Amino acid sequence: MTDERETGLVLDPKYDANGLVTAVATHGDSVLMVAHMNADALAATLESGEATFWSRSRGRLWKKGETSGHILKVRDVRVDCDQDAIWLIVDPQGPACHTGAPSCFYRAVEGGKLVRI
Repeated sequence: MTDERETGLVLDPKYDANGLVTAVATHGDSVLMVAHMNADALAATLESGEATFWSRSRGRLWKKGETSGHILKVRDVRVDCDQDAIWLIVDPQGPACHTGAPSCFYRAVEGGKLVRI
C-alpha cells in the first residue's frame, strides 16, 4: 500500500462532503453513542480531553454533557484504516444517552421488534 493516509502516522481525517467523520464512543465493551465530528470538534476533543462533536441538529459544536454534566472523559482516540471514522475510548461521567440510559444502544432487535436490554 502506498496511501499515506492508510499506512502513515499523520492524523489526516477523511471528512465527508459536509466536513464530518463518524465518531463512536465506547466504554469497556459497550458502545455508548455514535455522533459526528468536524475538524473543530476533533481539535477541541484532543485539546480538552472531553468529547466534543458537531451537532447537525443544532448546527454548532456540542460538548457532550455541556448541559447535563454527563461528559465523556477521553482516554484514547483512534482512527480506522482510512481515517474516515474516529473511535473514542471514554470514561463516562453519567449516562451517555439523552434518555438517561447508560448507552444509546439500550434496545435489541428480537423477532423484528425492539426489546429493552
